[in-house]
Amino acid sequence: MANTHSSINFGLVNIPIVMNPIIRNNDSTFNQLHEKCKKRINYIKYCPTCKTKVSEKDIVKGFEYEKDKYIIFEKEELNKLKPENEHEKDIVSFIDLKSVDPIYFEKSYDIDYTGKGKAYYLFCEALKKTKLVALAKTVIGNKFYYCILRFNKKNIIMTTLYFEEEVNIKEDNLNLKITDKELSLAVELIKNLKGKFEPNKYKDEYQNNLKEAINNKIEGKTIKGVKKKNKKKINDLMEALEKSLKEK
Repeated sequence: MANTHSSINFGLVNIPIVMNPIIRNNDSTFNQLHEKCKKRINYIKYCPTCKTKVSEKDIVKGFEYEKDKYIIFEKEELNKLKPENEHEKDIVSFIDLKSVDPIYFEKSYDIDYTGKGKAYYLFCEALKKTKLVALAKTVIGNKFYYCILRFNKKNIIMTTLYFEEEVNIKEDNLNLKITDKELSLAVELIKNLKGKFEPNKYKDEYQNNLKEAINNKIEGKTIKGVKKKNKKKINDLMEALEKSLKEK
């Protein structure tokens, strides 16, 4: 979904924009092969009732409301259910970003302006001055979202949100006793490990190892495993805290 044109509705102000996904998948992907001939396998859509292959044009969407009982929805019927302004971002309110638990964040997009950009620039400056973010609603593909529009250094970032019913948080009320000494050591360990978020330093170790192994395989070299440290498990909490502090 690249270069998707849309707009932000800021009161009666319409801001033409273009949106692009920020995150790209950097993983090495594998294909499934037939072990015997080492050729790629195909996925065939097959109807076991009619015992025949099914083409895309013969497939419809059905909702199972009872076991093996379906109601059919045509594409036109589903399109009728989409919100009126499905290609726009309608701002609902302005909120403090700290009030949104990061657990609700789903996917982020880079939002740039099209046209002259004055309305976009004004929106950016207003967000900077108020230190608030916009809560908006939109449709992407076939899914309805609420989303956050925030100013980030030079432009607007849009982050779609999960709905409350999509977030499964386990609510256990722990009521275990800890000593003042244990808490003091845990706090001290946290302070010793305090740092800054530096994303440029964080590398995908598994993918780096995998890419190196792929190159080695191509060159006919033997794959060397990663050396793994044997960590000694300490069952006593106080002992584990004290030794952790000594190591740091």
